[in-house]
Amino acid sequence: MSAATVTSTAPTSADRLRQVGVTLAEVFCVVGTLVGVGVIGTRVEESSGGALAADATLVAPAGPAFSIWTPIYIGLLGYTVWQWLPQQASDRRHRAIGWLAAVSMVLNAAWLLVTQQGWLWASVVVIVALALTLGLLVRRLQENPSYGHAETVLVDGTFGLYLGWVTVATVANVTTTLIESGIDPSGLVAEVLAVVVLAVAAGLGVLFARRLGGRWAVAVAMAWGLGWIAWGRLTDEPRSAIVGLAAVVAALVVLSAAARVRRPALTTA
Repeated sequence: MSAATVTSTAPTSADRLRQVGVTLAEVFCVVGTLVGVGVIGTRVEESSGGALAADATLVAPAGPAFSIWTPIYIGLLGYTVWQWLPQQASDRRHRAIGWLAAVSMVLNAAWLLVTQQGWLWASVVVIVALALTLGLLVRRLQENPSYGHAETVLVDGTFGLYLGWVTVATVANVTTTLIESGIDPSGLVAEVLAVVVLAVAAGLGVLFARRLGGRWAVAVAMAWGLGWIAWGRLTDEPRSAIVGLAAVVAALVVLSAAARVRRPALTTA
């Protein structure tokens, strides 16, 4: 245990309802995931006419980037089990984030389902709602500090990675949708616009660092996504050294912002 102590009270009916809601949302999320990976549907990169493939746009992350979903999905399953433990049922953190966690899982599955139908603008609405939900959730984690290492790794780690990755995915999703809607510049103009998009992503990373306490999980997930955008542009089509280097710089900016926010805490510890 850390400085904060768990204060357990008898679970209320609202606590039980929240636990059930989170569990049902996790089941729906699993079903959506099975659709998205192609077990009972079309793989994401093959849906929507290939608009979401790794080589579809200048800001699409390379294929291996999506392996980050493995720790996120494992973490969401772990969180679902964790929040059922007796000492967690009425915990202040779970009361603060439980319904937001459930909403995030439902939105995750909804995104996978709408992309199956090729509804790209609907996917933008869903993923923006998901990013906002996760931003609020992580903010509430910041307002209710973790009380132990297991809690930090499982809850803060999972939702930090989730927010960081979804932020990069949102930028890529919006760009793809605009291009599919007919806004498709070429040549140097396209590269300049891609660099602007990456600058926006870096700006969001700096904002998260300042507002959310320099959380490494958020920064690492964003840097992971940006790094794979760089790899895709430097080694695969569509090639662009300008965009690739800009993505590297954006990743470094995000990590540096988190480090700067964390440094005072380390020097005063």
